[in-house]
Amino acid sequence: MVNKILLVGPPGSGKGTQGVRLSEILGLEHVAIGDLLRAEISSGSELGETIKAKVAAGELVDDDLILGLIETRVEEAAEKGYILDGFPRSVDQAQKGRKLAEPVGARPELVIYFDVPDDIVVDRLTARAEIEGRADDNEETIRHRLALFHETTKPLLEFYEKQGKARMIDATAPVDEVTEKILELMRG
Repeated sequence: MVNKILLVGPPGSGKGTQGVRLSEILGLEHVAIGDLLRAEISSGSELGETIKAKVAAGELVDDDLILGLIETRVEEAAEKGYILDGFPRSVDQAQKGRKLAEPVGARPELVIYFDVPDDIVVDRLTARAEIEGRADDNEETIRHRLALFHETTKPLLEFYEKQGKARMIDATAPVDEVTEKILELMRG
């Protein structure tokens, strides 16, 4: 069974939910980029303020900042295995991430793309915003983030498809079904 997995999909596609579930089932380290970013924002640091402004505007956080946040986490998780949620988001990030991963034997073995129509993502994220009070989840910002996501992710999927690592799942299915489908893909 593979134990180094990337979860790729638009915001609100269920990556976080599945990352937590898979981590609990398999005992793998779950590294969620969104959680790392929110933790840095909550710290009140200068870096956190920079990230906060980008997130509020619906912009992507700079690659170097993301790589700095995940570098030690990936190294720690390389031996045990990991589920990396929300990284990479572009071919450039994937190539930079490979430079971090290769020396410690942490290259991904499987990339799972969470396929969800944009309208469902907007519905999910606006509902989450109401529950969690997240200012970055208003419809205008969500649609902007989705446009950026689609622009950068199509080449990323092609990048991983050429390596034979990319698999697509229907992330609109019930949570348990999505989990089972991912487990099937991991078993090969």
